[in-house]
Amino acid sequence: MISLTTFQTEPHPCTYLPYQTASLFYEIVAQLTPEEYQQRLLRGWRRFGHALFRPRCPACQACLSLRIPASLFQPNRSQRRCWKANNSLRLHITTHPTLTRDKLSLYHRYHDFQHHHKHWPYDGPIRPQDYAISFLHNPFPTEEWTYFLDDRLVGVGYVDRLPAGLSAIYFFYDPDYRSRSLGTFNILALLADAQRSQLPHVYLGYYVAGCASLEYKARFLPNEIYNPLTGTWQPFYTAPSSHT
Repeated sequence: MISLTTFQTEPHPCTYLPYQTASLFYEIVAQLTPEEYQQRLLRGWRRFGHALFRPRCPACQACLSLRIPASLFQPNRSQRRCWKANNSLRLHITTHPTLTRDKLSLYHRYHDFQHHHKHWPYDGPIRPQDYAISFLHNPFPTEEWTYFLDDRLVGVGYVDRLPAGLSAIYFFYDPDYRSRSLGTFNILALLADAQRSQLPHVYLGYYVAGCASLEYKARFLPNEIYNPLTGTWQPFYTAPSSHT
């Protein structure tokens, strides 16, 4: 790994829990291997492009890294329906992500919808160079998962394939098809891939209790969270023996 710089953001209102104050610690890297990033991931770090980050908030530790043991995953009834309803979608996976007008338009429409319906902060259409910095310029090959309904692009996800798991970086979808629960379907597809590839875990980023946009991650059972106080992963929500 070649580290260029580290810095911490000034405390600011949290976008997940508005009554809290947030601050992120960043490390910008020039080079990083999948093995090196996996060690960071195991300690609660995440990344966009060459920027590694983790929360370092003044008085809150609500952001908890969450992962799913792929071989133990038990879909509930709603997740099974989602899988069946979307199994006809065409999925294309590449290790050479590209920037297209369709992806930029989809990203904008997704965030515009989330802004108006879920009050996400949003400053308007993303600039192509900012999209590239976040998703296309990476220290090691990153997978781009694109979902198509017939010939229409309906979902885009970015995924790190690491020696011991898949890490979901980001996913956005066509709000016109929100009834299909495409976010859920993307996670189910990640879990199916991890099972086929015999990878032990799927990492879903941060779970935050009280934030509706992130609480859904705990519905994939069983799951584990990283405890920053002990530096260990521990069971969080477990699947009941008769889970439906």
